[in-house]
Amino acid sequence: MTIYDIAEKAGVSASTVSRVINDKPGVGEKTRRKIRKLLEEYHYTPDIAARGLVMQSSRIIGILIEDIRVSHHTDAIYRIEQDMSEHGYTCITLSTGAEPEKKQAYIRILEQRKVEGVIMIGSMFGEDSLKEEILQHLADTPVVLVNGDMDLPNVYCVIADEERGTEECVSYLVRKGYRQISYMKDAESPSNNRKLSGYRTGILKNGLKEQIFQAPGKDTNPQDSVDRGYAAAQEILNLYPGTDAILCGTDMLGVGCMHYLREAGREIPGDIAVMGVDNTIFGKIVTPTLSTLDNKLEESCQNAVRILLEAIDGRSSSRKVILPTEIIGRESTAVSS
Repeated sequence: MTIYDIAEKAGVSASTVSRVINDKPGVGEKTRRKIRKLLEEYHYTPDIAARGLVMQSSRIIGILIEDIRVSHHTDAIYRIEQDMSEHGYTCITLSTGAEPEKKQAYIRILEQRKVEGVIMIGSMFGEDSLKEEILQHLADTPVVLVNGDMDLPNVYCVIADEERGTEECVSYLVRKGYRQISYMKDAESPSNNRKLSGYRTGILKNGLKEQIFQAPGKDTNPQDSVDRGYAAAQEILNLYPGTDAILCGTDMLGVGCMHYLREAGREIPGDIAVMGVDNTIFGKIVTPTLSTLDNKLEESCQNAVRILLEAIDGRSSSRKVILPTEIIGRESTAVSS
């Protein structure tokens, strides 16, 4: 059933039906009711592609994510899709993988799909290798980076202040009575480097000694992250046997860390406290529950959607929004004995 079929049955022009569909003025109430009844009766569905050609608007938003298996980021996708849907947009979500060449290819795909805006989730999308690609293929398209940073006229950034947050995590552990605080760093990324910097600042401010270990490997899928946290915890205790607290770069590393500690016969937090970053569901369901740094993912997504909609509408918006983080204290960091 097309708009012309509806018009014929209603005894009006196709443009009159179009005005009713798009809730435009210029149609009498009796005629409007008649057309709406026919639209409902015949289950009329507008041709979005055709409307896009007329309106010069695709109503499509592209979302890029490195690894869709990372639940913290899929939670972000869900929030963004729900919010954008309320504003009449459809989202295309693409999982790019970690290789810069694949990310570049997906940016070109979004150009081909003629998306109206793009949201990229994760600090790795702030890489210099992607800057030129955005300039070449998305220069006229508003782009929002969630937890990433890039200096381009059409790029907006929403960043959680994880550097300050991990600094405060160190002070939090110190107040709990811990003095030999090791840091388990995740795979190389701008976000993880900011966390490491925060740890170092916190250690320096509290007059403590740095104890840093890079978790082996770089795969960020949940099971590999847990396995890497397990292996890293073993190495940390070999390198720093006096460790009484381990601050992990992500919750998933923290879960793996706790698995090893329990198998090694260490009490948590009686012997060693453990803390993560991200505030994921896994920290709430593990035993003991995992203290963590909430990097405000939901608020980041809400800001990303707001900024993108403002940019699409041609309204001015903040080029960079920095959100404060929050420490969530749970069972894994009770007062040291």
